[in-house]
Amino acid sequence: MRHRQEQLGEAIAHELSDVIRSRMQDPRIGFASVTSVELSADLRHAKVFISVLGTPEEQQATMQALKHGAGFLRHELAQRLAVRFTPELSFKLDDSIAHGARVAQLLREIHDDAPDAAPVADEKGNA
Repeated sequence: MRHRQEQLGEAIAHELSDVIRSRMQDPRIGFASVTSVELSADLRHAKVFISVLGTPEEQQATMQALKHGAGFLRHELAQRLAVRFTPELSFKLDDSIAHGARVAQLLREIHDDAPDAAPVADEKGNA
């Protein structure tokens, strides 16, 4: 059953990405990416994790637009997927990409601030 959940989750993520990009006309939706989908064991509920590039206000506006358009998105999924029941969609903001970018930036800053490493000596003790 777990394999079916993963397959369906990937299919939902792919189709939702396409629908959001090509069919959603809401101007509140910014640059949004579907990062993952978690399905319940009975395949009737899906948590859709969305990464949004932009300010916190833009992220919230995008999430509100997606929540508002959940019925439309579910209808589009029903047209595209061959499943008996189309899951109810709930959207969650995924900030893991922004968090990873922040960690990478901090590591770059640490590396840039670190003094140059001392030369490594070879086997004979020569630097």
